[in-house]
Amino acid sequence: MEDKLRNNSDMTLEFTEDCVICLDKIKDRKSLKCFHAFCSECIDLLFKFKPACPVCNTYYGEYRGTQPEGTMKVTRSWQSLPGFEKHGAIIIEYNFPSGIQGPEHPNPGVRYSRTSRTAFLPASEEGEKVLKLLKKAFARRLIFTIGRSVTTGLNNVITWNDIHHKTRMDGGPQCFGYPDPDYLSRVQEELRLKGVTEDN
Repeated sequence: MEDKLRNNSDMTLEFTEDCVICLDKIKDRKSLKCFHAFCSECIDLLFKFKPACPVCNTYYGEYRGTQPEGTMKVTRSWQSLPGFEKHGAIIIEYNFPSGIQGPEHPNPGVRYSRTSRTAFLPASEEGEKVLKLLKKAFARRLIFTIGRSVTTGLNNVITWNDIHHKTRMDGGPQCFGYPDPDYLSRVQEELRLKGVTEDN
């Protein structure tokens, strides 16, 4: 199926007889605004889980995640980040109290522990843009989720949800810090894949 998706990812107005979701001939064709077509039943079912084209990932509507209740606090520092010496720093503090998993989580009714995380952005024009996108993603419950921690191996904990943050001011990419000249563009792409853009 991956090969099929790869081959179809360059399609614009080209029509195909096969649905990339069920891999059968398209029944009751439904075309999206991005011009990709699917079986009506297949795409309607897929959109219940993620309202995005499975070929080009164009979003339709608003994707909401399973992040538990918490807060996002933003402060600023005069101290600069390596690679952004002309700018101060934006400090983001995420705080989540302990709680009980809801029906949207992997183990409803099971407790999860409190956690807090601190992240850093440069107070540059692009850093301010990323901050706005992160606020939007936080409001849509997309930055964190509950699951298994990759670093500790523990289950039923609050974890990052594929939107990478810089949790140190220095140390470079290997230490989740700066300098990392491609970070701001990478995180914007990660946000776009979750439907978070300036326009949406």
